[in-house]
Amino acid sequence: MKEALQFNYGYLFTDELLNEIAEFGTYKEIDEGTEIISFGSYIKFMPLLLKGAIKVLREDDEGDELLLYFLEKGDTCAMTLTCSFGETKSEIRAIAETKATMIMIPVEKLSEWMQKHKSWRNFILNSYHDRLKELFEAIDTIAFLNMDERILKHLKNKAMVNHNEIIYTTHQEIANDLHTSRVVVSRLLKKLEIANKITLHRNYIAINNL
Repeated sequence: MKEALQFNYGYLFTDELLNEIAEFGTYKEIDEGTEIISFGSYIKFMPLLLKGAIKVLREDDEGDELLLYFLEKGDTCAMTLTCSFGETKSEIRAIAETKATMIMIPVEKLSEWMQKHKSWRNFILNSYHDRLKELFEAIDTIAFLNMDERILKHLKNKAMVNHNEIIYTTHQEIANDLHTSRVVVSRLLKKLEIANKITLHRNYIAINNL
């Protein structure tokens, strides 16, 4: 665990903090599609992502979901931090986009380390800033982009976090992430293919000129 921490966070954290994370954190491997945090649950840990990608979703009053952002290695989730500090129930759902490895930090250590370690405090504040920027981007995407542009942006984001221009996903999964219907997604994917932005295959979608 210590070697993985140093590789991913050594440039951010002091050796003293890395030692405490290794002592109190729990190393965990997560399969693709595994739910890490559920809606309405109390947060018992904060994840430090070592490898892979996680998607974070919001749920409306009718139970429909909307993708907020992706987390990659070296990231953590500001929503998790907010719930942890406030001892409130989770308002997001986190799912492993790919197979992932992470270190689970007990919530009781978060405030303690904020006071004790400047490097941890800076990391938390920067994480809030990064996630806030991503939330603004998500709002701008919904407000200002047409649905076909949103779909293409979504596919490019998935390609980026997967480090692969080949996207293994279904039309229904895209519809769920973007809070729209499968019929709309299928029609607009065909439009994007005609425009040579993507190539549709039976079990995957290829991004052209990524």
